[in-house]
Amino acid sequence: MSSKKKKPAAKAVKPAVKPAAASTKPGVDAAAVRELAKLLKETGLTEIEIEHNGARIRVSRGGGVAVAAPMAAAPAPAAAAPAPAATAPASSGPPAGAVPSPMVGTVYLSPEPGKAPFVSVGKTVKEGDTLFIVEAMKTMNAITAPRGGTVKEISVADGTPVEFGQTLCVIA
Repeated sequence: MSSKKKKPAAKAVKPAVKPAAASTKPGVDAAAVRELAKLLKETGLTEIEIEHNGARIRVSRGGGVAVAAPMAAAPAPAAAAPAPAATAPASSGPPAGAVPSPMVGTVYLSPEPGKAPFVSVGKTVKEGDTLFIVEAMKTMNAITAPRGGTVKEISVADGTPVEFGQTLCVIA
């Protein structure tokens, strides 16, 4: 007889992925949901949705937002009641002769720092005269007068951010 010991038989390894027949059952693949949740945490995303072989899984991190929304919603109606009355005149739109910003960016009143501004209150402008420069995505965009007239008001300060549609000045 031999003095060598027999090696134990290798254990069968279960596949990590379920067989195709098992994936056709309705239900939730908890492992996939956990992996997506882990991916959300690693990437800082708030929502992920995937679709594979007709099955769709959507995972989102919105728990904190749902709690904050009802708290913010409760005070809003109380504050909203006086607001429409106070803003009713302003809700009629921009003043007559308003020149709106055609883009989001930073507005400049002069061609370069230290130079005189393009326009000032009381100055007469012709259609096509440069009024401002709006920098958007590192591009300087000249904002020209849409019509001739006298500058009645300048509504922005040099070097400040502006929104699309925000009134830059009023020409009457």
